[in-house]
Amino acid sequence: MSTVTLYTTDTCPYCRNAKALLASKGALTHEINIDREPGKLQEMLERSGRRSVPQIFIGDTHIGGFDDLAKLDRQGGLMSMLA
Repeated sequence: MSTVTLYTTDTCPYCRNAKALLASKGALTHEINIDREPGKLQEMLERSGRRSVPQIFIGDTHIGGFDDLAKLDRQGGLMSMLA
């Protein structure tokens, strides 16, 4: 199964939703909390081009935020990407 990297913050409800959705699929996740590791903000910006959280990557593929992840799941593509 592919590892999912999530850039998150402590107070973001969309981050919690993304983690819950991924957990329900049995995904292996690696969370990078940019509140606790401020230097990782720049890494997130360089990888995604976005400032909002969460930013989600499956392997090296940028998925986007929670709405993008939920849409991928609704369209049936999430499980195949996680495989």
